[in-house]
Amino acid sequence: MIANIEEARSKKIIENLYLIDLDQPLRGFRKFISAWLYTPDDLTIIVDPGPRSTIPLLLAALKKREVKKIDYILLTHIHIDHAGGTGLLLKRYPQAQVICHPQAIRHMIAPGRLWESSRKILGDVAEAYGEIVPVPEKSIGYQEYIKAGKITIVAIPTPGHAPHHLCYQTGEILFAGEVAGVTYPLEEDIYLRLATPPVFNYEVYRSSLDKAAALPVSRICFGHYGSREDVKNIFAAAFAQLDNWLAVIERHLRVEDEPCEERIFTELLKNDQGLAHYGDLPDDIQARERYFSLNSIRGIRGYLEERKPISPEP
Repeated sequence: MIANIEEARSKKIIENLYLIDLDQPLRGFRKFISAWLYTPDDLTIIVDPGPRSTIPLLLAALKKREVKKIDYILLTHIHIDHAGGTGLLLKRYPQAQVICHPQAIRHMIAPGRLWESSRKILGDVAEAYGEIVPVPEKSIGYQEYIKAGKITIVAIPTPGHAPHHLCYQTGEILFAGEVAGVTYPLEEDIYLRLATPPVFNYEVYRSSLDKAAALPVSRICFGHYGSREDVKNIFAAAFAQLDNWLAVIERHLRVEDEPCEERIFTELLKNDQGLAHYGDLPDDIQARERYFSLNSIRGIRGYLEERKPISPEP
């Protein structure tokens, strides 16, 4: 399924920074995927161009912004919803250089295994996103520092969400991918949800949060979704949510013979501050968030079950 290019939307966030909506042709998958257009000095940078299905939307938005060339395409990670359409974008902007984690390069050049894994895990969602388009070997690499004129962009390994996850810092802006989870725009307060799919490791995830939270930035740009300036509040909420989910899931594993992800999610809706506004979300977006929340619960559950036997409470 391909999105309707007439629906292409981009929004100026601050000078030289634009959010491009990549609404998917799936129920509830709106205000979900953020592609970022960043145009400091004479540079043009795209962060996370999204899946194949919405490259036409991205191209239409870039045309409206009169983007003639792209210098860099920065991938926070290579999950299909962030990077699957990169090869297709390069067909329109072949001079662009793709930057990603060193471990991810070969999977973008020859994405067969990545595509099959995506289909196995996501099923119909992967099919809706579209098959991953290969990236030419000459067009992709890794740079820890990108320096052009007065601009420096630093790639920061943050492997909590995925082993090949990077954040990118430039000045006081952090392109965070999913290091701090998933947000949804609200008039006030925060909706925040963990992004801990299988295979999850608590120590690695928390270390990645520590590293990102220590950066001197005043704006965080999410892969899902949007941008916020209350960076300290976001990371404080992310730390609290991580530890709360871990504690709740561990207790369910200890007291229940057959732990149920739905029951765990129901309890989290009652006691987790990040999910406090779940009921305020539109119905279709609630369904989407339930789907991904259950996947995150499975990630933490797998970690706890593999880490050590959990003894029942006396």
